[in-house]
Amino acid sequence: MDFAVSDELRNKLADIRRFVDDELVPLEPVLLAGDWSRLEESLESKRRDVRTAGWWAPNLPREAGGSGAGLVELGLISEELGRSPCGHFTFGCHAPDAGNAELLLLHGTEEQKSRYLEPLASGRIRSCFCMTEPEYAGSNPVEMGTRAKRDGDDYVIDGHKWFATAADGADFAIVMAVTDPAAAPHERASMLLVDCDHPGFRLVRNIPVMGHAGSGYFSHGQVRLSECRVPVSQRLGSEGAGFIMAQERLGPGRIHHCMRWLGICRRTIELMCDYALTRKLSADRRLADQQIVQAWIAESAAELEAARALVLKAAWTIEQQGFRAARDQVSMIKFITANTLQRIVDRAVQVHGALGVTDDTVLSFWYREERAARIYDGPDEVHKMAVARRMLRARAKKLQG
Repeated sequence: MDFAVSDELRNKLADIRRFVDDELVPLEPVLLAGDWSRLEESLESKRRDVRTAGWWAPNLPREAGGSGAGLVELGLISEELGRSPCGHFTFGCHAPDAGNAELLLLHGTEEQKSRYLEPLASGRIRSCFCMTEPEYAGSNPVEMGTRAKRDGDDYVIDGHKWFATAADGADFAIVMAVTDPAAAPHERASMLLVDCDHPGFRLVRNIPVMGHAGSGYFSHGQVRLSECRVPVSQRLGSEGAGFIMAQERLGPGRIHHCMRWLGICRRTIELMCDYALTRKLSADRRLADQQIVQAWIAESAAELEAARALVLKAAWTIEQQGFRAARDQVSMIKFITANTLQRIVDRAVQVHGALGVTDDTVLSFWYREERAARIYDGPDEVHKMAVARRMLRARAKKLQG
């Protein structure tokens, strides 16, 4: 197992880090002030720079308009982009658009690719993914109330979704809906493409997350679908394949998320060190001289490197042996990295004191937005149960002979 990177990739990662630090980090105050329209205008010029550099959409192959990075390389790029909340959006590999583009690439018809994938991959439009429902437990994704009833050559969708990230300003949604309630649990739902300006699709609100509703891309929407009629040609993939396709979307996505979280962790440790070195407690004593602060910094660095090694191993296993061989590793990295992120950000907030809970630094944004890392894409508890059950089954078979 070799995680060594080529000199070319090492230089590319260094260039990307400089770009993030020099061009995107200075824009964070605009984000923290909640001025999405002004931020979007600034980020569009940065996106042009990214395209010129040949870095655009590393998650997509070149024939689809991306720069064609492999999973390990994409993970390393994602780590650098995670240093700023603006990173992934600026490079065209942001959730939910990245996962939606990959679904369209794998399962879309030529008409769907022309209408949705091409403008999405180029960054001309945005999308959202509507799966989670307030009335049903997100930890059991086969249970949902949204129905898409067949009526001739159409589906008529009725349902209620929430935490549809970036629904505010999105051009289309991929909606998970039950198309056959009598089918086996994992074969009931299908994915349907719905234009967000459809009269049956309504963005109810941007959901406040710890008091911040956000706007534009940096928001999470609550959506109502009422007699939303779409042609059968808007179905993505075959009928009843929605759950399997969602798992396809979430598997590699967890690698991307974890590497992004590691980028957040690394920058957070840097902020913690910088503040500790410059914050004076008295004329001759700094915060960095406190042993407890030194312990927090050391623990954070060790936890970051441990999580990073496991994430890279999972990405390497997927590349070499396929996703099935890495199932346990993917579940492990999801809860290990999410908890590592939470601890490191919490320590940094504590080191910054009162400043840490204000929007004068990016720490409060990460503390607020990334607490959900332990919930979305499968809560910690579900991943832990999945790993333990597979381990116990394997041991039981061995004991039985």
